[in-house]
Amino acid sequence: MRALGSDASWLSASWGGPHGLAASGHAWAALGRSGRIQAVACTYFRGTGYEDVAVYTVPHRRRHHLALACVTALCADITARGHTPSWNCSLHNRPSRLLAWHAGFRLVREYAHYAVGSPAGSPRLSA
Repeated sequence: MRALGSDASWLSASWGGPHGLAASGHAWAALGRSGRIQAVACTYFRGTGYEDVAVYTVPHRRRHHLALACVTALCADITARGHTPSWNCSLHNRPSRLLAWHAGFRLVREYAHYAVGSPAGSPRLSA
């Protein structure tokens, strides 16, 4: 997980870091020929009935269906545990929405995201 760099540090944060995520049994990764992680999908938040899915793919391997393979395997594990996979992302995160759709997720509702303190992003998003 550390090999993914600081861009992916958020992914393992809810598990106490890369070692916690690796030991959790709640993640799937796609490895390259060199043995380096190219994509990973994991349970980000786990509740009594749902497990929220998070995904990261290294930039040069995006659109190679690695994340889809990881998400598909993770969702099978979540279902086998008797839980329901869930997916949350920004309305403006088209790549995440497309990945969710291709993995079989369907939109239930859209929501507004509020933050306190420093702005979470620029006031205007561009496509």
